[in-house]
Formats: sequence, structure tokens, C-alpha cells
Amino acid sequence: MAKKLFSVLQDDLSVCFVTGSHNVAIHHIFPGTGRRCLCDKYGFVVALEPRYHNMSSYSVHAVPNAGLDLQLKQTAQRYFESHHGSREEFISRFGRGYL
Repeated sequence: MAKKLFSVLQDDLSVCFVTGSHNVAIHHIFPGTGRRCLCDKYGFVVALEPRYHNMSSYSVHAVPNAGLDLQLKQTAQRYFESHHGSREEFISRFGRGYL
């Protein structure tokens, strides 16, 4: 049985976080080995249209740590720090800070 994903950034993972379109891919906000599982655990996923996910020159995968990608990482870090632990704990788990 597949585990059910949830997001702390949006209520409905069947619509794009940016546009509201139903043509979506699930984006794990923090990349890298082990971080995908942490994203699943903490709800740090969003639904994005393919053009915002990885199908354009301005997608979160094409332009990491800038634009929409950075906004998502900063929002997730703020959520972590207000609900789960300190900035140091965030950095320990996710490898670096984004604020």
C-alpha cells in the first residue's frame, strides 16, 4: 500500500500550487539523498504544473535556490522552525538554511 502524501503548504495536492491547474507533478522541496523521505515526513511537498516543476528553463529544477524554488524552501524552513525545532535542527536535518 502506497503511503499518502500530504503538504503543509497546500491543502489539495491535485492542483498546481501556482496556477490551480490539475495537470501536476509532485515536487519534493528539498533534494538529495534522504531529504525526499524528510519531505514526506514533514509535508514539504507541493503540486506543480510540469512547466514549473521540470519542463521549462524557469522550473524549480532548472533554477534551484532561486525564484519559486527558493520561496518554497524558505516557506518550508519557516514552517519547520515554528512547528518542529530550531534553525540549527533544520540545518542538521536538511543540510543548510535558506533564510
